[in-house]
Amino acid sequence: MMCGNRQRRGVRPAGRASARLLASGLFAFSLAATEPALAFELFGITLFGAEDKTADVADPLRYSVSLTVAGDDELRKILEDASSLVADESRPVSGSLGLIAKARSDREQLIAALYREARYDGVVDVTIAGRPIDEIEPDAQFSGEPVPVVISVDPGSPFTFGTVRLDGDAAGLDPARFGLSSGASAGSDVILKAEAEIVRILKEEGRPLAAVSGRDVVADHQTRTLDVMLEVAAGPVAPYGETTVEGAETVDPAFTAMMAGLEPGRTYSPKEIEEARQRLVDLGVFSSVGVREGDALDASGAIPIKVEVSERKHRYFGVGATVSNTEGLGIEGYWGHRNLFGRAEKLRVEGSISRIGDTSQFGKLNYNAAIMFEKPGVFGPASKFYSNVRTVFEHPEAYDRFSIKAASGLEYQFAKVHTVSGEVAVEWSKVEDALNPGGVRHLLVSIPLQYVFDNRDSRLDPKRGFRALAFAEPTYDFENGATFVKFRGEASAYRAIDDAGKFVFAARAAAGSIVGADLASVPADRRFYVGGGGSVRGYAYQGIGPKDSGGKPTGGLSYVEGSAELRIAVNDTFGVVPFIDVGTVSASSTPSLSGLKAGAGVGIRYLTPFGPLRVDAAVPLNRDPGDPHFGVYAGIGQAF
Repeated sequence: MMCGNRQRRGVRPAGRASARLLASGLFAFSLAATEPALAFELFGITLFGAEDKTADVADPLRYSVSLTVAGDDELRKILEDASSLVADESRPVSGSLGLIAKARSDREQLIAALYREARYDGVVDVTIAGRPIDEIEPDAQFSGEPVPVVISVDPGSPFTFGTVRLDGDAAGLDPARFGLSSGASAGSDVILKAEAEIVRILKEEGRPLAAVSGRDVVADHQTRTLDVMLEVAAGPVAPYGETTVEGAETVDPAFTAMMAGLEPGRTYSPKEIEEARQRLVDLGVFSSVGVREGDALDASGAIPIKVEVSERKHRYFGVGATVSNTEGLGIEGYWGHRNLFGRAEKLRVEGSISRIGDTSQFGKLNYNAAIMFEKPGVFGPASKFYSNVRTVFEHPEAYDRFSIKAASGLEYQFAKVHTVSGEVAVEWSKVEDALNPGGVRHLLVSIPLQYVFDNRDSRLDPKRGFRALAFAEPTYDFENGATFVKFRGEASAYRAIDDAGKFVFAARAAAGSIVGADLASVPADRRFYVGGGGSVRGYAYQGIGPKDSGGKPTGGLSYVEGSAELRIAVNDTFGVVPFIDVGTVSASSTPSLSGLKAGAGVGIRYLTPFGPLRVDAAVPLNRDPGDPHFGVYAGIGQAF
């Protein structure tokens, strides 16, 4: 792949018009981008400040680096991004030997970056303290920090594809379909993507052993063209064989194999392999999961499947908080076990207190405590059983409520994007509100039913996809004889405007209706309310909708909500989100747009591995007396 020339490393061969490139080096080199190191940590995530860069480095040696690229400023920026010497300039290396090794590795990374830009006759010179790195002996010592490192790049000329041919089992495919067109830019990543796409197409036919069996790539430096021949072996269509599990210690290996869901005898599918991996990740008991097919078919002609896992700590605990100028401070704590009986059964105990600062009376704070249990795989890999007991003592603006609720249900996911669930719930409560000032006791038995369609590319920070929810909850009140059904529907869509996903438009719409009983007969906590951080920002929690003569919310039997956001990624860490929300609540069961309220504002996002940290500020656009002048909301995750 890379030919030496006068102690320099590049791809310009000495004294030849063309060179055969070694594909394993040319097309397998990947760049690991290095992010700047910061010091202040939250939950193990470094946020702000400067860390001690010498703490874990033996014999630290500092260096300075300069990189010059002949005649191409745009390419210079690409090469700077590819250079670990440039990215890590503020971090010391481990002695002189560490600097030599880093410089040699960096040269290979820069040459690989030139190949990605179709520059196959580029030359990269690297010197340390004025000496070419190929002339420096391994035991050389450098003094006088920072040690000067100079990188000089002659990028050469861009190459285009010349003759392109697909052989073997790919002979019937058109190379142009994969970007391999004569005269097109011949970047190495184009060839890599073409290979991956060809293999993917064959594997989707049920051929687990499909692979590129031969590769012939020739650069002609006189014509600046790259001739490519790819030979592909498809292999036979094969079913799944036995699934074996490695790395499971306290989690039952047989259960793990069952949850993978790759039933022996069913035709191999790479999509199902990825779905199996994701299903095992979603169990929450593994820190890493690998699912891969074997290198050869077994004696029966099936493809064995190997699952490799690493277990997480099964016990965990944590705390969290939310804050809003309209709703006060909320804190929560929780403890859980991810593998209670050895088959990923989950037990979680949690409690929370909210409205801190919003009220000075302890008896008016909101208290919530719950015990939750979940068992996956009760009727196959796509199912789970869940049960919970929850007690609530809350005092929002609209009502005062004490309740104890127990529920058990089943959830089933099919085709990855469809989830249905149903449960039976029993709740005893006492609720006092504007329509029932003396308080009313309820004994409610309900059967909540829900369907969710979700094809978003990410649940934490989606950039593409759609989510829809349909919910129905028939309920009977044994204390008061009321029967009613609560319906609710939601839909949200996400669309990246640019290819890089830096600009994402997100929209949400929701509506609901309660039928079968009048407003006073429906418990106040079961009615609809709009307003607050998870609804129409800029207004108080439950602040939109019908109110009594004293201005206290009564809730309603129907509602309509909508939101739109433009999520702008300023960089890989921070984002800005302008948004607008609208919503209204009606006392009747028929949704109405009369009394529609709107709020608008802007938020910032700090991206972390566990989701964006969110701070939103909003103002009401059609404020009534008693409504706040603005609202500030903070939490984890996007608003929707």
